[in-house]
Amino acid sequence: MTTLSRPPADPSAPKPAGKAALKNWLLFGLQDSKGTHQGPGGITAANEKKHPWWQVMCLTGVDYFSTLGYQPAIAALAAGVISPLATLVLIAVTLFGALPVYRRVARESHRGEGSIAMLERLLPRWGGKLFVLILLGFAATDFMITMTLSAADASAHLIQNPVAPGWLQGQNILVTLFLLALLAAVFLRGFKEAIGVAVVLVVLYLGLNAVVVVVTLTQVFMHPVAMGGWWNALWTSHGDPIMVVGIALLVFPKLALGLSGFETGVAVMPQVRGDEADTVENPEGRIRGTRRMLTTAAVIMSGFLITTSFITVVLIPEQEFQPGGQANGRALAFLAHEYIGVGFGSIYDISTIAILWFAGASAMAGLLNLVPRYLPRYGMAPGWAKAVRPLVLVFTLVGFLITFLFEADVDAQGGAYATGVLVLMTSAAVAVTLSARRRRQRKRTMGFGIISLVFTYTTIANIFERPEGIRIAAVFILGIIVISLLSRIRRSFELHATRVHLDRQALEFMSDTLEGPIAIIAHEPLRLTAAAYRDKLTSAIEVSHLPLEQQAIFLEVIVDDSSDFETELQVHGVTRHGYRILEVHGPVVPNTIASVLLHIRDVTGLMPHIYFRWTEGNPFTNLLRFLFLGEGEIAPVTREVLREAVPDVTQRPWVHVG
Repeated sequence: MTTLSRPPADPSAPKPAGKAALKNWLLFGLQDSKGTHQGPGGITAANEKKHPWWQVMCLTGVDYFSTLGYQPAIAALAAGVISPLATLVLIAVTLFGALPVYRRVARESHRGEGSIAMLERLLPRWGGKLFVLILLGFAATDFMITMTLSAADASAHLIQNPVAPGWLQGQNILVTLFLLALLAAVFLRGFKEAIGVAVVLVVLYLGLNAVVVVVTLTQVFMHPVAMGGWWNALWTSHGDPIMVVGIALLVFPKLALGLSGFETGVAVMPQVRGDEADTVENPEGRIRGTRRMLTTAAVIMSGFLITTSFITVVLIPEQEFQPGGQANGRALAFLAHEYIGVGFGSIYDISTIAILWFAGASAMAGLLNLVPRYLPRYGMAPGWAKAVRPLVLVFTLVGFLITFLFEADVDAQGGAYATGVLVLMTSAAVAVTLSARRRRQRKRTMGFGIISLVFTYTTIANIFERPEGIRIAAVFILGIIVISLLSRIRRSFELHATRVHLDRQALEFMSDTLEGPIAIIAHEPLRLTAAAYRDKLTSAIEVSHLPLEQQAIFLEVIVDDSSDFETELQVHGVTRHGYRILEVHGPVVPNTIASVLLHIRDVTGLMPHIYFRWTEGNPFTNLLRFLFLGEGEIAPVTREVLREAVPDVTQRPWVHVG
């Protein structure tokens, strides 16, 4: 049996030094063949401590609620005086669109895989893998821009604070890079107390925002002139009520930043404490807690979105939202300083900086959850991509590059962030629609279909309004696809099997040949006649010199889905036309044969001999067939896979070709 897990360390062995010590440190927590790992957001052990739903809500809330740090300013800049009405549309989409969709995702993807896993199950083979890679590109856009945008906005809050030292002025890029590096240091050290920190930050931040909202709403009602000015500007600029409503419907996609956090919410599901009666296949308590978590977060955020969009456009002059203005990227902080004082405003800035920085931690956890679940399993990432620390370094370097390219500008990154969020939400809506249709739930299919259309419109409108977002996402998608395909080609000669199981009949076939080498003849499962088996046996005897006294066993590999990579192999023994046959389903013929041969060697203690015929056809065509169809030139590729897996030739099964 061949696995990807490492053997336990010998406590008496000397500790490695130099490069070996660095490698061990980087690969600490490497996933095993089951795909489990210890990274944040990873598949958690059964005995790991779970948390009440409201505490886990705070973990996802550092991403969702932290958008209050910049969303009101971006909304005011994008929608102007109509921002509150457009926000009402956004709230309706949140409560009656995104929330029902992700409540359904929580039920159907309760291990934390999210909507991408639902679509993966609905769209198999290479087309499904390519679609997942595209969605991962948008997810990477969402999470990476969350990290860089949040760090950039935290820098803006720090630098524009009245008591900040003068030498910080104009150093947005350096401060943002420092915050990203600090975030990486936390993940390299460990991330065990994330939920405890998140609870403190969210409670403090929402409490301070509640104070700002109450004080500024009081100011609005105490000074009706400001309210009247906004009201006059609204009707003077846009005319009759129907026109205002229509413009609000058209404008609300610009406010899509306020929809973030749902995908992260389902990703942290494994952290939610369920009922004692929960099972792995039906964790009803965890699902119920997650739904409560999503609903509560959506209601809280909706309340803050409508109140903050209103107070910002009423109380803050329009020019302050422009680049260089005091409210640009920090509207609520501006109000805190203006109406409550420098002391409270500074405390508010500190809480905002902390939660924005920790929102990057939530995004990093999301990336560390997604990448190891998909790319290594597809063979589309190196083996070290299952470890946390190398990925942290890679994502941090990408974050540095994004910060340099966008010069730590919050507004410039808003389009890419909204694009990533909206595409993921649209894919989730489509996934639950297809799921409801497959279950023949007509009313739900129609409802989710309407929601899918709303999100599709919102996504398209956002792309046309801010095309830089789709361009940035396209760079991520292209990078992921190219790197993934190159990695798949590079790893094509590895053993793909995580485990190999022989059934009783297959083991009985082995027991009949324990006195000598085990002779195995590779046979195509498309030719199952008695003449085909007799011809293949005769050829092995005459051309490849198979000893007459040996009872040969045929090995047939049936290719189900050649796009799969890591698989468990079930080997069944069958008798057909009087011949003994080992039948196995696998994604790639040569790699499957090599895995079965090595398992037979380990189980019996005898060295298998495998007999092939040369494959006809152009070598380049056969190479492409091997890479994408799992077939091709079987004999030499099987030998190469065995050579890569077993450097010692004396321990390697023999390959005969005639």
